[in-house]
Amino acid sequence: MMRVADAMPARPETDAAREEPFLPTRRSLLSRLRNLDDAVSWRDFFDTYWKLIYNTARKAGLSGAEAEDVVQETVLTVARKIQEFRYDPAAGTFKGWLLHTTRWRILDHVRRRQRHLEAEPDPGADDSRRTEVMEQLPDPASERIDQVWEAEWEQNLVDAAMQRIKRQVKPKHYQAYELYVLKDWPPAKVASALGINLAQVHLLKHRVGALVKKELRRLQERGI
Repeated sequence: MMRVADAMPARPETDAAREEPFLPTRRSLLSRLRNLDDAVSWRDFFDTYWKLIYNTARKAGLSGAEAEDVVQETVLTVARKIQEFRYDPAAGTFKGWLLHTTRWRILDHVRRRQRHLEAEPDPGADDSRRTEVMEQLPDPASERIDQVWEAEWEQNLVDAAMQRIKRQVKPKHYQAYELYVLKDWPPAKVASALGINLAQVHLLKHRVGALVKKELRRLQERGI
């Protein structure tokens, strides 16, 4: 799905870029996005936000193809407007600005559906059926979009925390946590599959879990 960053010139990834914590939104990332030639930062932005935008569009009632278009159109809009954005919590957050941008892109697709229905009505359908179809179109102005966005944003935080910790701990340690906590495997099965004892399984659950919770709190505090 990554077409925006693919279209940008390649740029070597620096050690600082690799070491920088994975955050849902970073002031440093927003600053770097002002350079449209910074393909690394734009890929970071896309990888962080595309699922949030896509899931919101889908749960707003759009099809998979329409949601993919919303992702691309939203990222392109951010690219065009990022120079105008100024971080000011009193005036509004980036989170709210991105939601506003996503909502308008969703609305664009709803309007296209409406125009299509009005221009090419089904000759076999009666007026009541056509009215029913029109009424089923998603309403981007509804509170549901805000609720979906909040839920998806929180999930985005969790995913970000998990990915960050996954890069920090040993692969087997993370795998034990993932199998036990996320996939709900019995501890004995986890121990057998990974060649470790039961005590280690329980210990890794608590150690990795504590790291995830700490990272999640940090993301919640620093998210813009």
